[in-house]
Amino acid sequence: MRVDAVDFFYLSMPTVTTDADGSQDALLVRVRAGEWSGWGECEASPLPSIAAFVTPMSHGACRPVAASVLGARLDGPGDIGRIAAQVARDSMDLLQAAHTWSGIEVALWDLLGQLRQEPVWRLLGYATSEPKQPYASMLFGRTPQDTLRRARTAVEHGFTAVKFGWAGFGESSVRADADQLVAAREGLGGHGRLLVDAGQIWRHDLDAAAARVPALEAADVYWLEEPFEPEAYAVHAALAARTRVGIAGGEGSHNPQMAMNLVEFGRVRFVQVDCGRIGGIGAAKAVADAAERAGVTYVNHTFTSHLALSASLQPFAGLATHRVCEYPVEPRQLAVDMTLDHLNPDANGQIRAPDAPGLGVRVDTAAVRRYLVDVDITVAGQTLFSSSAQAL
Repeated sequence: MRVDAVDFFYLSMPTVTTDADGSQDALLVRVRAGEWSGWGECEASPLPSIAAFVTPMSHGACRPVAASVLGARLDGPGDIGRIAAQVARDSMDLLQAAHTWSGIEVALWDLLGQLRQEPVWRLLGYATSEPKQPYASMLFGRTPQDTLRRARTAVEHGFTAVKFGWAGFGESSVRADADQLVAAREGLGGHGRLLVDAGQIWRHDLDAAAARVPALEAADVYWLEEPFEPEAYAVHAALAARTRVGIAGGEGSHNPQMAMNLVEFGRVRFVQVDCGRIGGIGAAKAVADAAERAGVTYVNHTFTSHLALSASLQPFAGLATHRVCEYPVEPRQLAVDMTLDHLNPDANGQIRAPDAPGLGVRVDTAAVRRYLVDVDITVAGQTLFSSSAQAL
């Protein structure tokens, strides 16, 4: 069969704030081939991602993503890899292409799983879907007392690990950050796992990051995530040599090589991958395989819907020793409403990639209609995209 159509649905909350919360809007992707369809989600700004699919060709290495996808043959996993290579080749000068393709690629896997009545993880070659231990992923509170309360709430909901990030951490004094860490540790208790996401706040300033090491170690922080810009490999490695706290990173990667460079040159102990950015499930699986060989822990990155959560679990679903799993606990209502299915922790507080065809998560089309943003892209009097043409 062949890819007949790719539809984009730009969803948004009524008000979008400057909070570092990617669940405030979404770009859903539906791929159709014959009577089959699959869903994916791009982890990127919706409008540029749509534009990358329909933009007029600039030159031979700057073609719209649509040119490589529409009409492409889709009979098995190998075809998804072939289309990915074509996108990389023909849209190499279109920097948004990787993000646009990521959502399409996820939808192709979902479609293929529906067709074969197999979960995606089985199509990837895994025999089982292993349990993962989710950590509650949230922002720091505005004050240490707020952080303390948020940590206690996560524990009350059964989480044994919590990640706090952004919300001003690293922007003011070392003492202010230490106060936040003390509050997080107190709220989590002595045995809970505490993780910290610095959100690239120190860019490439090793001294600024190193100044926080005593407080991070005193709070027994399991990992420090994204202390620097993703390409600052030498600084990552230098910080890793100064602390027993593990360094994590990789979510900003838009191809597998970027993620593995952090492992080889940045000496990260945890490599985090977002399927909605890196090029989809196949690209993420390549990183998971490489991480397994390198003795580095693979971790999913996701902060939006449970469609994206399921996609993020597939590449390492069968890796029994890679158990750390990001779990968004405070998404905006949009991210909750957009799917009919949710991956809730079991009695042991664990989650698994669904044992159901495709991603095992159904999109709620009624919710999509409620949050849908009208979009028209017109160039020289020709309409290249119109949301009104994307029938649900």
